[in-house]
Amino acid sequence: MRFAYSYFVKADGGIIFSPYEYIKKKKVKKMKRSIALWQMGGVAFTAVLGTLLHFLYGWTGKNVGVAPFAAVNESTWEHMKLFFVPALLFAAIQSRFFRDNKGFWWIKLLGILLGLTLIPALFYTIKGAFGVSPAWWNILLFVLATGSAYGMEGALLKRSELRWRWQWIAVVLLAVLGAAFVFFTFAPPDLPLFQDPTLKDKFLGRHAIT
Repeated sequence: MRFAYSYFVKADGGIIFSPYEYIKKKKVKKMKRSIALWQMGGVAFTAVLGTLLHFLYGWTGKNVGVAPFAAVNESTWEHMKLFFVPALLFAAIQSRFFRDNKGFWWIKLLGILLGLTLIPALFYTIKGAFGVSPAWWNILLFVLATGSAYGMEGALLKRSELRWRWQWIAVVLLAVLGAAFVFFTFAPPDLPLFQDPTLKDKFLGRHAIT
């Protein structure tokens, strides 16, 4: 059987064959392909589950038990929750297969923060520019924000030379984010971010959880 060798050229023009370098390059290539597949799966998982969570609260007859992780109104904050919950769940699943990655949870935190930033940024930019934000456009913005988040994560996960310390801090910060989504579901402040644009209520974003 013929063995494929990689090689490099010395300064004097000589060539040194290196099976080790060939195997190493093959492993790196396989690893990068695996990460790309994981991230594409993450986009699909987040988009599909986020869509289901958008309707779950209504499907269950406004069951208070699903309110912490499903959208309870059409506010921008609740749409951010539709990204956060699936992304966090996918991160928990993915972490089982990325135990050797020393920066996994920091990378996930950065990706989730990017997605959570892009959703309101894109929404308010489009609405400010055109005055309206139709449902199909909101879906497109959600997918765009999701793809950008997972794309950045993938780029960082492929950089094996990165070393991130104190990953438990990233986990704690994600837990704080999760707690914020639960808390503001039941006690939203009177700010535009929490306002349901489909309601005409003097209390911005207030809604009944029953």
